[in-house]
Amino acid sequence: MSQKAKGWLLVVAALAGVWLIQNGAGTRLTPPGPAAAEAFAAGPALLPGSPVAEPLRPSAPVRIRIPAIRVDAPMMRLGLGADGSLDVPPAGNTDIVGWYKDGTPPGARGTAIVAGHVDNARGPSVFYDLGSLKKGSSVEVDRQDGRTAVFTLDAIEVYESEDFPDQRVYGASEHASLRLITCGGGFSESTGYRGNVVAYAHLTGVR
Repeated sequence: MSQKAKGWLLVVAALAGVWLIQNGAGTRLTPPGPAAAEAFAAGPALLPGSPVAEPLRPSAPVRIRIPAIRVDAPMMRLGLGADGSLDVPPAGNTDIVGWYKDGTPPGARGTAIVAGHVDNARGPSVFYDLGSLKKGSSVEVDRQDGRTAVFTLDAIEVYESEDFPDQRVYGASEHASLRLITCGGGFSESTGYRGNVVAYAHLTGVR
């Protein structure tokens, strides 16, 4: 892995959970958390029996669909702010998902990072139901090249912020891998959400 890639992983690992927690407060509704059965059985692995598609050439994503939780949302690029932290989707827009534009685009070889708010002061946002996904669920990402990358969920886990597994989530992948991240792990009136929900998926088809 290049020094640039290593630096990016450190920046995102340190800050992704922070902005999601800060912007996840405001509603007393409780988003669903992943069931224990949806976690990895014995460490990260592809879902048994699922195909593995060849990675695509890099192309920016434009839209994401997760049929099981009725997500059909546009995607926007996220860069780094002046302080080195990851920029965020607009807090007031409940129907937009961001991806780190200087990282791996979904469908290309490597680990693509996609993040969305769980809620805001007015109620649920685009990834509110992320924690209810099941292994085998489909995620579809439309790309600028006109192709749709189809991913299959390998697992979904929840982590307290102090136990966030940076390398497990952001580490390099030989496949076209996808991470969907939002906040979760319990809620504190003083600090907001205490952790993050992470869905792991890999490319299984292309349309």
